[in-house]
Amino acid sequence: MQLTSPITQIINHLGKIQSFNAQDPLDETRKYLDAMALQLSGKKEPVAMIEELKVPVEDHQIPVRIYRPKGKTTQKSSAIIYIHGGWFIAGGFETHDAVVRKLANQTSSVMIFVDYRLAPEHPFPAGLNDCIDIVKWVTDHAEDLGIDESKIGIIGDSAGGALATSVSTQVGELLKFQVLIYPAADHQLNTKSWETYETGPVLNKEGGIQAWKWYHPEAESNPDPLAVPILIKDFKNTPPTLVLIAEHDALRDEGEELVQHMKNAGISVQTSFYRDMVHGFMHMGEVLNEVEKATFEMAAFAHQYLRTTEK
Repeated sequence: MQLTSPITQIINHLGKIQSFNAQDPLDETRKYLDAMALQLSGKKEPVAMIEELKVPVEDHQIPVRIYRPKGKTTQKSSAIIYIHGGWFIAGGFETHDAVVRKLANQTSSVMIFVDYRLAPEHPFPAGLNDCIDIVKWVTDHAEDLGIDESKIGIIGDSAGGALATSVSTQVGELLKFQVLIYPAADHQLNTKSWETYETGPVLNKEGGIQAWKWYHPEAESNPDPLAVPILIKDFKNTPPTLVLIAEHDALRDEGEELVQHMKNAGISVQTSFYRDMVHGFMHMGEVLNEVEKATFEMAAFAHQYLRTTEK
């Protein structure tokens, strides 16, 4: 594998990250993602306002963070629900803060970040149910939130891409578009790209196997397509979709296969291939210009389907 100088610089940096006082492998993974995002995401863009709420559902509350883009003047804004990655076991408000701020400003949309329940404390379908509940909540409370309920999209990265894919098959009629950023789609980790990038960069197969076991313990014997999107047969309700694929990513092949399944089902899908990039590159804005490029591309796609051009 031929890696560019910036990517090599990043990989060398990642190799030096040490999680402070990690208690176990799960804690190590969570702290590693925190450190990577903090150290490599770059300067955080200012936005007009950030609010944090806890949305009550049956037996718990779902934390959400609402980002209102700078310079927004319209009363009823478009909105994008963001579902974060982290192998279903890590990630939260702070790991994706820089990414979501950029997207809010470039899309001129209110970004609603879902802090869904994580495995292994809350295995499938807890996190998925939280994401579905928030899509419904945003739609039901659009007027109170200052949102146009007819202009709502969804974005998910990595594990969040898997969740977004499944969310769209359940409540896609409420969504105008979907963006999947290097999505996780298959629990088997047996593609050619997994063979090539078994030990990295960024992801490793051993960690991936453990994460899937924590998220969907029944996957080996009875995998649920809503947990493992590569198995989805019916993409009913799925809105027009953009999928970002990274070249040097263990998830590359399963992402491309998921795209093909969607196309076979008649879904409108665009693929954007990011040459030289690694998994998680959206967290690496301190070093990589491609983060800006990807943000602009996602914003253009969003505007196409939200029909919002106001700044």
